[in-house]
Amino acid sequence: MPNYINNLDASFNALSDVTRRAVVERLREGPASVKVLAEPFDMALPSFVQHLKILEDAGLIGSRKKGRVRTCYLEQARFSEIEQWVLGMQKYWEGRVDALSEYAEALHKSSTEEGDT
Repeated sequence: MPNYINNLDASFNALSDVTRRAVVERLREGPASVKVLAEPFDMALPSFVQHLKILEDAGLIGSRKKGRVRTCYLEQARFSEIEQWVLGMQKYWEGRVDALSEYAEALHKSSTEEGDT
């Protein structure tokens, strides 16, 4: 299986959780410490850190430690991969809808012409 498929699987799995999506939304504003990221959530810090680990293992976020403070940030490359996949799917489905529309128009035109004779 191509590596990008594995990356997408891990990314979508990581984003399937509301807590992890909220973390990604917060990190859109810029890097933040684990403490700041954890504040809005009513869960123990070790449980919250597990969410961060899943995001990091999926390549969606990165982190760096300075002293005792771990700061997290978004990994743009992984989001670019997701965007390319979504855009490819959008193009595919737009093509399918266009083909269906053309078929429906041809069918309508055919039935209209039969009714005129």
